[in-house]
Amino acid sequence: MLTGKQKRFLRAEAHHLAPIFQVGKGGVNDAMIKQIREVLEARELIKVRILDNCEEDKHDVAQALATGTRAELVQLIGLTVILYKESRNNKKIVLPKVVTK
Repeated sequence: MLTGKQKRFLRAEAHHLAPIFQVGKGGVNDAMIKQIREVLEARELIKVRILDNCEEDKHDVAQALATGTRAELVQLIGLTVILYKESRNNKKIVLPKVVTK
């Protein structure tokens, strides 16, 4: 689970990224989940665009993507979903440490 500080950090990191995937009329499917999982392993942080013709609710789409890829939903802003998943072999992003009191 990400802290607020980590989410802010990831949002800043994702700011300059372009959406790699688009969810359209067909919604979220297994092939898309598989592809996104592979890209997350390589990149850790990605944006997914939900197109206007997508018939599902954007919150449901964002949750389905996060659950299906086992990634953290960093943010849903407008129709853009930001997903983060720590890479096993390709770690690039160092998250701010969690300070426990």
